[in-house]
Amino acid sequence: MLEENFVEMLGDSIKKNWALPAFSNYNESALTYGQVAEGILWLHYVFQKVHIKRGDKIALIGRNSTNWAIVYLATVTYGAVIVPVLPDFHVDDFHHIVNHSDSLLLFVAENIYENIDAEKMPGLEAIFSLTDLKVLYSKKKTIPKTLEKADEHYLEKFDGTLTPENFTLETVSNAELSGILYTSGTSGFSKGVMLPNNSLAANVRFARNSIDLKAGDPILSFLPMAHTFGCTFDFLFPFAVGCHMTFLGQIPSPKILVQALERIRPRLILSVPLVIEKIYRNRLKPKVEKGAVKTMTKIPGLKNVILKKIRQKLVDVFGGNFIEIVIGGAALNEEVEDFLRKIKFPFTVGYGMTECGPLISYTPFPRNKKQAVGQLMDTLEIRIDSSVTGATDGSGEIQVRGENVMTGYYKNEEATKEAIDEDGWLHTGDVGMMDGDGFIYIKGRHKSILLGPSGQNIYPEEIEARLNNMPYVEEALVIEKDKKLVAYVYPTMDAVDAEGLSEQDLQEKIEINRNQINEQLPAYSRITKIELYPEEFEKTPTKKIKRFLYTSLG
Repeated sequence: MLEENFVEMLGDSIKKNWALPAFSNYNESALTYGQVAEGILWLHYVFQKVHIKRGDKIALIGRNSTNWAIVYLATVTYGAVIVPVLPDFHVDDFHHIVNHSDSLLLFVAENIYENIDAEKMPGLEAIFSLTDLKVLYSKKKTIPKTLEKADEHYLEKFDGTLTPENFTLETVSNAELSGILYTSGTSGFSKGVMLPNNSLAANVRFARNSIDLKAGDPILSFLPMAHTFGCTFDFLFPFAVGCHMTFLGQIPSPKILVQALERIRPRLILSVPLVIEKIYRNRLKPKVEKGAVKTMTKIPGLKNVILKKIRQKLVDVFGGNFIEIVIGGAALNEEVEDFLRKIKFPFTVGYGMTECGPLISYTPFPRNKKQAVGQLMDTLEIRIDSSVTGATDGSGEIQVRGENVMTGYYKNEEATKEAIDEDGWLHTGDVGMMDGDGFIYIKGRHKSILLGPSGQNIYPEEIEARLNNMPYVEEALVIEKDKKLVAYVYPTMDAVDAEGLSEQDLQEKIEINRNQINEQLPAYSRITKIELYPEEFEKTPTKKIKRFLYTSLG
């Protein structure tokens, strides 16, 4: 157990940064850390009056917002257990998660509330609006009356006035459960990951020691905070430092995101590989490959000037004020990474999973190695188990243990035993390797490995990464079909429309791609056929394709 206490970290930041801006909804005025403290204590009063106890579950469904953040903080600092649910889930999944988690209260965005059925969640005592924290549904008439009295009475023990000097939070141990997070993974099975406060303390502690954020620094929160990547590094870590977080609160389309980045000018940016790869393919690559630019980059005297201008334009797209962009979810496409390194763009790639709250490895820009996902956190141990994959190249399943690791899956002992062995090692399911300097490299998911004709391991993610950089390819999925490798490709429709390509024209150009990529691949992993797919592949919140949905294609 760590010495640093998670709830104390939050409380100390509130006291220290009392008058500084803490949270803003996009295009709205900010709440200070002191006002956030009042919101937390207001909810503590409500929890107490409706008989919520330590360890009770409180569900939270909606897009990032100031009230979402305050409900989260109020829950974990009360000693209750937060159950954040991704707003992308189907309504039936909402009902299931609320029931399975044994949640007693639900805070929900009103547009989502319109589609859910309270009668299908019989364990709930009440449902509150995330817009204004008013009661939307209640089993007891006393609950709405409690809210009516809350404004008058919630500060009674502080003599009606809250200050940084008299603000206090109850002690909550790191051993206590902080949250249950239901994953939406590539394998299709949603399990409730139980994260103790200790896991979050380890992540926040490491981030504070590794990333140079300061009180008052602006942060734009656009990744879903119901997912651990966005929650820990766009919310909890910056809050513990005293940053000002602006919640975008809507789906970050490229146009909306660029406008928000330009306006907020965040000091740290989190992203997933797909966002960066799309910007490279759609904005940068076409310009770099134009005749005049391509020619000038070959002239020694002009090359550095051109690359510097390209770098500055890309930096400006992201607001021009950031230390680095931290990319999580997967290793970055090699071609994209090579280009970003060539222009000395400030980015790094980290690695983690919900079960570790989420971080496993990270190394800041510019020290991270090419195609690596950083070095192991100081609160974890690691081993590479090649017996799982039978590989002879030094790769194997990545297994970790230490302060970050979950306590298990809620009400699922069998899955917990499969994930965490008797010695405490978490089996990540990711296949990778580690070099002599401790840098970790991811090859793919163990469950998605395909076998070549002589038993060779084929990692479809590696082939897909190459395909995704080919002309007219928006995204690709490689599967096995009749013991042969087939790629399904969703085409880049903007390019198809701009050139007026017929389906036959497109298929011919895609066939050229197939021949070119096969020249880069060993014989056992070459693609037999590429078939066009009519729509984007369905993805997890971290933009990984849900492979299980497409097994029938094979």
